[in-house]
Amino acid sequence: MNGLSPFSVPLCLCGERMNFPINIKAVVIDLDGTLLDTAPDLAHAAELMMAELGRPCPSLETISTYIGNGVSRLVKRVLTGEMDAEPDAALFEQAIASYQKHYGAHVSLHSRPYPGVVEGLDAFKAMGVHVACITNKAEQFTHPLLKDTGLFDYFELILSGDTLPKRKPDPLPLLHACEVFEVTPAELLLIGDSLNDTQAARAAGCPVFCVPYGYNRGRPVAELDLDAVVPSLVEAAKMVQKA
Repeated sequence: MNGLSPFSVPLCLCGERMNFPINIKAVVIDLDGTLLDTAPDLAHAAELMMAELGRPCPSLETISTYIGNGVSRLVKRVLTGEMDAEPDAALFEQAIASYQKHYGAHVSLHSRPYPGVVEGLDAFKAMGVHVACITNKAEQFTHPLLKDTGLFDYFELILSGDTLPKRKPDPLPLLHACEVFEVTPAELLLIGDSLNDTQAARAAGCPVFCVPYGYNRGRPVAELDLDAVVPSLVEAAKMVQKA
């Protein structure tokens, strides 16, 4: 997390071709860094994993830049200190087993919804649009985390990183959601926090908003190809209406 309050960041409208409020029939929302601040628990599991391996662990700030491509890539980044490097295969197998054990045991110890998340979800539900969660996190962690934090029942559809053959930034999860909800990509809004989200949305043909407080590898989301930077889900709901 970059330390900014969601409410201290001004609204940024980036989609010049788009008139607000936009008409939608469905909204899909990312999990880590958008709905929930999960970095403390992800980092805690990494600390326990590295201690078990007898290795020093990166800081919470560093680990926050590693989040967004699933647990396997997170573990590889913690092990190597690089975004795309491959660690020794035997070490990785030992590390991933350790990480999954520790993260599963502490998946929601410190994770909490960001300010405005519950109110934003309530606003979307009151609007009558379909609401889904699409994340790259494995289902074994996604469902317990959403249940523990009280968000599970908001979603008609939950797609985890291992639900379909491909995950974000591939457009498949978004296109699958369109099929389930019987809407066109232009009628489905993605709200996320990272390059993975904007790439998936653009590939699928969906509008996309990003929040500025999440995990975009330490880079400002305003640099991404998106339609708006929104301080919170509450503000996002004010920028759309049911088609």
